[in-house]
Amino acid sequence: MSDNTQEEIKSQTTVPVNGQKPLRKVLVFTIVSSALLMMTIDGTIVATALHTLQQELDTTINWAGWTITAYSFGFLVMLPITGKLSKRYGHRKMYLISVTIFTVASLLCGLSANIYQLIALRVVQAAGSAGITPSVTGIIVDHFGKARDRAVSLFGSVFPIGAMIGPIFGGFFVTYWTWREIFFVNIPIGFIVIILSLIYVPKDHEVNTREKPPLDFKGILLIGIGVLSGMFAVSLLAEKTAHVFSVPFLSLIALSMLSLAFFFRHIACVSNPIIAPRLIHGKGFGAVNIINVLYGGIAQGTVVLVPLYATNRYGLDALDSGTLLVAQAIAAVIMSTTMTMILRRSGYRPPLYAGTITMAIGIALLVLPPPSGFTPYGWLAFSTFLIGAGAGAINPSCRNAGLQLAPEQASTIAALRSMSLKIGAILTVAIATAILTGAPNPGEVQAQIYLAASIIFILAIPLIRRIPEHHGSW
Repeated sequence: MSDNTQEEIKSQTTVPVNGQKPLRKVLVFTIVSSALLMMTIDGTIVATALHTLQQELDTTINWAGWTITAYSFGFLVMLPITGKLSKRYGHRKMYLISVTIFTVASLLCGLSANIYQLIALRVVQAAGSAGITPSVTGIIVDHFGKARDRAVSLFGSVFPIGAMIGPIFGGFFVTYWTWREIFFVNIPIGFIVIILSLIYVPKDHEVNTREKPPLDFKGILLIGIGVLSGMFAVSLLAEKTAHVFSVPFLSLIALSMLSLAFFFRHIACVSNPIIAPRLIHGKGFGAVNIINVLYGGIAQGTVVLVPLYATNRYGLDALDSGTLLVAQAIAAVIMSTTMTMILRRSGYRPPLYAGTITMAIGIALLVLPPPSGFTPYGWLAFSTFLIGAGAGAINPSCRNAGLQLAPEQASTIAALRSMSLKIGAILTVAIATAILTGAPNPGEVQAQIYLAASIIFILAIPLIRRIPEHHGSW
C-alpha cells in the first residue's frame, strides 16, 4: 500500500462510527483482507491433495475431484443469496457468520472419516466462503468514506496472492504432514480473524426497524436450480465418454435454461427480488458483468490450464509447471496495486484497454514456440507474466465500475462479480478439457484453444466503451 493511500486512510481514522471508538481503517482493512486471503487459499490448496485423498480415503480420483467441484457449486449457488442477506441483515453480521461457518466447516472437513462426508462439508465450507466477499465489500463501502474506492481496488492484490501460495502450502502440508492440515490451518487463522473483527470491525449502520419484506425464496430456488444444473452439465463435458448430444448433458442444459428464464421473468415482476434486474443487465451493469466474465473468468480459466499445457506440449514436470503461476500472480499483484494508485486520474477505461490488450498478447504468445534465447519454461513464464499484468491492470476498474453506480447495493454487486468470474472460469476449463479429451496431440490442440481465447479478447474490446467512465473518488 502506498504512502498516499495510507495517509488518506489514516486521515479518517478519528471519526467515530455510531458512537463507537474511532475507526482504524488500516487495521480493519488488514483484518478483513486476512479473511479474504484465507478464503482464496482454500480455493486452490485442495487441488494439491487429490492423489492423497484418493489413497487415504480409499476412493476414486473422480470422487476426490468432487471435493473441488462441490466447493465450486456451493460457492456459486450461495453467492447471490449471501449478497442479499448481507444487505438485509447487516454486512458485519453476515461477515462474522460467514467466517465462523467457514472456520467450523474447515475443522469438520479435517475430521472427515470418508470422502462423502468431506464432499458434503466442502459444500458447507463454500457457503461460508461465499458470504465473505460480499459482506467485506459492504463494510468497506459503508465505513471507508473517500478511501473506499482505493480499499476495494486493493482487494485485487489479495486474490492472486492467495491463489499463488495455496498450492505451495498444500504441497508442503501433504508432503510433511497429512491432507487434514490443509483444512486445519484455517482454524487458528479464522479464530484470530473473528476475535479481531469483533473488536475492531465497526457495527453496521442503523437499519430501518420497520418490518422487512420477505425473502425472495422463489427467486433463490430458481437461480439455484439454474446455476447448479448448468454447472453439472458443464462438468459432464470433462468425462471421457461425454459429448454435447448426450441425453444427460442436454437434459441438464434444458433444465438450466428453463430455470434461468423463469428466474429473469420472476425478478422482473416482484417488488423485492433476490437480485434487482438492473444490477444484471441495466445501463452500465450489463457491460460490467460481461467484461467480468470475459476478462476475469475466461482469463482465470486459461491461466489455470497453463501447467497442463506446459506438461502436454513441452514435457515440463509437475514442479516446474506449477511454479509458472507464480510469475502470473506476482504481475497481478504489482499491476493491481499500481493501478489502484492512479485510477482516480486515469479513469476506468484506459486501464481496461491496456490490460485487455496485454492479456490478449500474453495468451497469444503461449501459442507460439519459444524464440531463440528462451527455454520453454522461460517463455511460458514470460507469457503468463503478461497475462497476470493485464489482469492486475483491469481489476481496480472492474471492481469500482459497478460499485460506483450503486454503492448502496455493494454486497449484491460484489456477489455478482464473483459469480461472473467463477462462471467464466468453470466454463473455460470444462470446454477446454472436453476438447482435449481424446485429442491425439493435446499440446497442439490446447495451443489452438489459447489462440481462440486471444481472438475473443480482441473482438470484445469495443465493449469497454460501454463501461461508465469516472474520475476521482466516489
